[in-house]
Amino acid sequence: MVFSRANYLLLLVGLVVIAVGYIIMRMENEVDGFISLYIAPILILGGYLEIMYAIFYQPKDRSESEAA
Repeated sequence: MVFSRANYLLLLVGLVVIAVGYIIMRMENEVDGFISLYIAPILILGGYLEIMYAIFYQPKDRSESEAA
């Protein structure tokens, strides 16, 4: 496999963070709300950065990650 289990776990965390960001943006339902303008975009950006980190992440010892 191309990715290890740790990569897939980090990818899943990033997707969840992005989903939470979009959900809380929609829940506030205000254009000028604090959560819609500041918190949700930071969560969404953080989720995308987490996905990028998951793609580039390489475990230090490949044999340990494949054995798990």
